[in-house]
Amino acid sequence: MLLFSVACVVIILSMTLSLFRAFIGPTVFDRILAVNVTGTLTVALIAVYGFLDGRPEFLDIALLYALINFVGTIAVSKYVKYRDLGHPIEGPDGGDV
Repeated sequence: MLLFSVACVVIILSMTLSLFRAFIGPTVFDRILAVNVTGTLTVALIAVYGFLDGRPEFLDIALLYALINFVGTIAVSKYVKYRDLGHPIEGPDGGDV
Protein backbone atom coordinates (compact mmCIF):
# COMPACT_ATOMS: atom_id res chain seq x y z
CA MET A 1 0.00 0.00 0.00
CA LEU A 2 2.88 2.35 0.67
CA LEU A 3 4.05 1.97 -2.91
CA PHE A 4 0.66 3.05 -4.27
CA SER A 5 0.58 6.02 -1.89
CA VAL A 6 3.98 7.08 -3.20
CA ALA A 7 2.67 6.62 -6.75
CA CYS A 8 -0.23 8.97 -5.96
CA VAL A 9 2.16 11.62 -4.66
CA VAL A 10 4.40 11.29 -7.74
CA ILE A 11 1.39 11.55 -10.06
CA ILE A 12 0.16 14.68 -8.26
CA LEU A 13 3.63 16.21 -8.49
CA SER A 14 3.73 15.43 -12.22
CA MET A 15 0.28 16.97 -12.66
CA THR A 16 1.48 20.13 -10.93
CA LEU A 17 4.47 20.39 -13.26
CA SER A 18 2.26 19.74 -16.28
CA LEU A 19 -0.20 22.45 -15.24
CA PHE A 20 2.73 24.83 -14.74
CA ARG A 21 3.77 24.06 -18.32
CA ALA A 22 0.22 24.71 -19.48
CA PHE A 23 0.36 28.21 -17.99
CA ILE A 24 3.79 29.16 -19.38
CA GLY A 25 3.68 27.29 -22.70
CA PRO A 26 5.03 29.45 -25.51
CA THR A 27 2.48 28.21 -28.07
CA VAL A 28 -1.13 27.15 -27.86
CA PHE A 29 -0.21 23.63 -28.99
CA ASP A 30 2.22 23.30 -26.07
CA ARG A 31 -0.61 24.27 -23.75
CA ILE A 32 -3.01 21.79 -25.34
CA LEU A 33 -0.43 19.03 -24.96
CA ALA A 34 0.19 19.95 -21.31
CA VAL A 35 -3.54 19.83 -20.55
CA ASN A 36 -3.76 16.46 -22.33
CA VAL A 37 -0.88 15.13 -20.20
CA THR A 38 -2.67 16.40 -17.10
CA GLY A 39 -5.81 14.55 -18.16
CA THR A 40 -3.84 11.37 -18.74
CA LEU A 41 -2.24 11.67 -15.32
CA THR A 42 -5.69 12.19 -13.85
CA VAL A 43 -6.76 8.88 -15.36
CA ALA A 44 -3.75 7.20 -13.74
CA LEU A 45 -4.51 8.88 -10.41
CA ILE A 46 -8.14 7.73 -10.47
CA ALA A 47 -7.03 4.16 -11.24
CA VAL A 48 -4.41 4.09 -8.47
CA TYR A 49 -6.80 5.65 -5.97
CA GLY A 50 -9.45 3.09 -6.91
CA PHE A 51 -6.96 0.33 -6.16
CA LEU A 52 -5.98 1.93 -2.85
CA ASP A 53 -9.60 2.34 -1.80
CA GLY A 54 -10.56 -1.16 -2.98
CA ARG A 55 -13.20 0.12 -5.41
CA PRO A 56 -12.71 -1.39 -8.88
CA GLU A 57 -15.56 0.70 -10.32
CA PHE A 58 -13.13 3.63 -10.33
CA LEU A 59 -11.49 1.98 -13.35
CA ASP A 60 -14.71 2.48 -15.29
CA ILE A 61 -14.67 6.15 -14.33
CA ALA A 62 -11.01 6.39 -15.38
CA LEU A 63 -11.78 4.86 -18.80
CA LEU A 64 -14.66 7.26 -19.34
CA TYR A 65 -12.48 10.20 -18.37
CA ALA A 66 -9.76 8.99 -20.77
CA LEU A 67 -12.28 8.92 -23.62
CA ILE A 68 -13.53 12.42 -22.80
CA ASN A 69 -9.92 13.65 -22.56
CA PHE A 70 -9.06 12.20 -25.97
CA VAL A 71 -12.13 13.59 -27.75
CA GLY A 72 -11.70 16.97 -26.08
CA THR A 73 -8.06 17.23 -27.10
CA ILE A 74 -8.87 16.39 -30.71
CA ALA A 75 -11.74 18.90 -30.77
CA VAL A 76 -9.68 21.73 -29.28
CA SER A 77 -6.75 21.02 -31.60
CA LYS A 78 -9.03 21.04 -34.65
CA TYR A 79 -10.71 24.25 -33.50
CA VAL A 80 -7.38 26.00 -32.96
CA LYS A 81 -6.11 24.94 -36.39
CA TYR A 82 -9.24 25.65 -38.48
CA ARG A 83 -11.28 28.01 -36.24
CA ASP A 84 -14.24 25.76 -37.06
CA LEU A 85 -15.18 22.29 -35.80
CA GLY A 86 -17.21 21.53 -38.94
CA HIS A 87 -14.28 21.99 -41.33
CA PRO A 88 -13.56 18.71 -43.17
CA ILE A 89 -10.11 17.22 -42.81
CA GLU A 90 -8.19 17.06 -46.08
CA GLY A 91 -6.63 13.80 -47.18
CA PRO A 92 -3.12 13.39 -48.62
CA ASP A 93 -4.41 13.89 -52.18
CA GLY A 94 -6.12 17.17 -51.28
CA GLY A 95 -9.63 15.70 -51.14
CA ASP A 96 -11.88 15.41 -48.13
CA VAL A 97 -11.56 12.35 -45.91
